[in-house]
Amino acid sequence: MKIAFVSEHASPLAVLGGVDAGGQNVHVAALAEALARGGDEVRVYTRRDDLRLPATVPFCTGVLVDHVDAGPPEPIEKDRLLQYMPAFARELSSRWSDWRPDVVHAHFWMSGLASLDAAAPLDLPVVQTYHALGIEKKRHQGAKDTSPERRLEIEAHIARSATHIVATSTAEAFELVRMGANRNDITVVPCGVDLSQFAALGPSEARGRYKHRIVCLSRLVERKGIGDVIAALKFLPNTELIVAGGRDRASLWEDGEALRLREITRNLGVEDRVEFRGRVERTCVPRLLRSADLVVCYPWYEPFGIVPLEAMACGIPVVVSSVGGLVDSVVDGVTGAHVEPRSPDALGQTIWSLLKNERMRVRLGSAGIKRVNERYGWPRIASDTKAVYAQVITEKGFAARAS
Repeated sequence: MKIAFVSEHASPLAVLGGVDAGGQNVHVAALAEALARGGDEVRVYTRRDDLRLPATVPFCTGVLVDHVDAGPPEPIEKDRLLQYMPAFARELSSRWSDWRPDVVHAHFWMSGLASLDAAAPLDLPVVQTYHALGIEKKRHQGAKDTSPERRLEIEAHIARSATHIVATSTAEAFELVRMGANRNDITVVPCGVDLSQFAALGPSEARGRYKHRIVCLSRLVERKGIGDVIAALKFLPNTELIVAGGRDRASLWEDGEALRLREITRNLGVEDRVEFRGRVERTCVPRLLRSADLVVCYPWYEPFGIVPLEAMACGIPVVVSSVGGLVDSVVDGVTGAHVEPRSPDALGQTIWSLLKNERMRVRLGSAGIKRVNERYGWPRIASDTKAVYAQVITEKGFAARAS
């Protein structure tokens, strides 16, 4: 099968940790690679943000990254990219006239808009994955939401117009129905985890002088709730917090959110127990996760969340906010614990109850390994996603039109 991935701002080639580079980049890269290993041909179309980039870059066997000229060839925050989507769509349509895919899979709402415009004259099916919904962002960030004004309107249009939607959680599926999507045209397929890289067996990073260690691995943006995790340290004696993510360590303090978080540590008097690592090389992440007693993922909202899966695969129990996809992936009391978001006191008390109970942590960690291996490996995710493609092509009549 020939599959076109459209991911306008999240290239699989991007360095992780920046404001606009995170879970979607991992998802697009890993899913494309898993599909290619199954024999499919995948091309990932992403916006050129550097004039020096080649037109196409081989990512792995069966996967090409295709750079599309739309707007200035320089880094642009994703919330400013909407104006360039008409040009992006025209270029996609031109390229698909030469290399016609069997199915288009759009990642993020602006990719969906461009894909629908590009695919319509060519009569191509479009499968949509949002990765995040504007209605959720607006609900939790309010006036701080920097999304384009038309985002909610466009997302609703895509929900009604896409051939099929792949949601990453049941919470997202319910939200999409409220936006006007047909429930029969939605399939929930979660994100996955690289089980060859993330596993319980393997080296662990050496720890410092504190008895307990908790780890947060995240982009440094306010909604990720790292400030609340820092505030929870007042309940956690003899415990260090490792915050990994953001810019390279050498330039970390040029970032406004990093500075805000450091100020919180100073105001609370816990700066000696919080280490800001900055960006961590992907190959070093498993070692860091294995060194933790607990991994904490405490955002205000989260469409899915890959880090908890990676921690579970390493046998480390997770404490998460009870929002979005985290409710699906982390089973409360079985593989980790759920805590209401924005409640540092409740978070601290939950973490402390687990830090004091090593037997419970071992049980949660073992259950996490089992759950991830049974459900969240990328080969399984690729198989479920390809089943959606096959259903769309067959049931919607695109196979006959393509022939």
